Amino acid sequence: MRVRSCVLLLILLGWGHRLSADAIYRVTDLGTLGGSGTQGFAINDAGQITGVSSTSTGSLHAFLYSGGQMADLGTLEGSTSAGYGINDAGQVTGESALSTGPSHAFVYGNGHMIDLGTLGPAFGSSSVGYGINDAGQIAGTSFNSTGSSRAFLYSNGQMMDLGTLAGGFTSYGSGINNAGQVTGSSSSSSSSSHAFLFSNGQMKDLGTLAGPCDPQTSVCGVDYSFGSAINDAGQLTGTSSSPTSASETYAFLDSNGQMTDLGTLHGGSSFGYAINNTGQLVGASTSPTSIFDHHAILYSNGQMIDLDDLIDPALGITLTDARGINDKGQIVANCCEYGVSRSYLLTPIAAQVPEPDSLGLLGLALLPLLLRRALARRC
Repeated sequence: MRVRSCVLLLILLGWGHRLSADAIYRVTDLGTLGGSGTQGFAINDAGQITGVSSTSTGSLHAFLYSGGQMADLGTLEGSTSAGYGINDAGQVTGESALSTGPSHAFVYGNGHMIDLGTLGPAFGSSSVGYGINDAGQIAGTSFNSTGSSRAFLYSNGQMMDLGTLAGGFTSYGSGINNAGQVTGSSSSSSSSSHAFLFSNGQMKDLGTLAGPCDPQTSVCGVDYSFGSAINDAGQLTGTSSSPTSASETYAFLDSNGQMTDLGTLHGGSSFGYAINNTGQLVGASTSPTSIFDHHAILYSNGQMIDLDDLIDPALGITLTDARGINDKGQIVANCCEYGVSRSYLLTPIAAQVPEPDSLGLLGLALLPLLLRRALARRC
């Protein structure tokens, strides 16, 4: 009887702890296309993932991971390709080499890879697609032979030049939501590069975390920001120069025109790569002593969390970056061990619970009585 009372007491104490614990993830290795390495870049709400993997011949090909299987998406004409964005219909966008050398943006669907071309002639050397929404609209970048670039929006078979911020000469498109809003980065009249929001035909400068120069001291920080992804509520994440350090960049969350500094895990820099419709975002954070010491991060409910703390340590892996998160909280993250990259699907198996449920409340109510009985029996 004493043993059973002690066990019940420990269960109830443990229950209360479990209710307030962080999410725990089941980890699935995506495998490869026959080669040694894989990198995952995006995930949709069905848990399908795209990225790039090495093949048995050593080439790098875009893939679609679905239902536990990795499919090779092939290439347009050349030997390499990579998938960077995926929508809920399973359509993929990315870039693929041509037989003539340069790479073009593509859209993959129903077993076919279609060349999206470029913005030519001014920006007609190469192109890449980074984000795709459920309507099949694509955000990306088109380049000329000198490396200058323009953000584009591909819609209804047409690639539209999004231009630049006022006075700028180059821009990059990276993320798109289901409203057709695009984010990325553009140079401006001061030659700085700022994150932008393109909406209703207008490109808006989102500024930086560092802010403008101090008019009293004329002190200016590094003036840089980049928008990586945007959700359907118009919230953005990306990376900005730090307000306190010229050598560091910080992940940010921009909501209703307000850019919030998300800080870092343990100093160093941080990067925001993807955001879901609940406002959770993922990315990476570096060590203050080494830019090569990366840790994958989850930002949720106002906290930045090291994803390594939320997976089984017995796996023996260190997640270096997280590139995608869907509305179910599934994450695609990568690990680099001994120079070889592997990609993983993280699926929540125990979500954080802010309020105890009825069983938990019952346990807490019975706790004083059980403590008295346990102590009386010298548990």
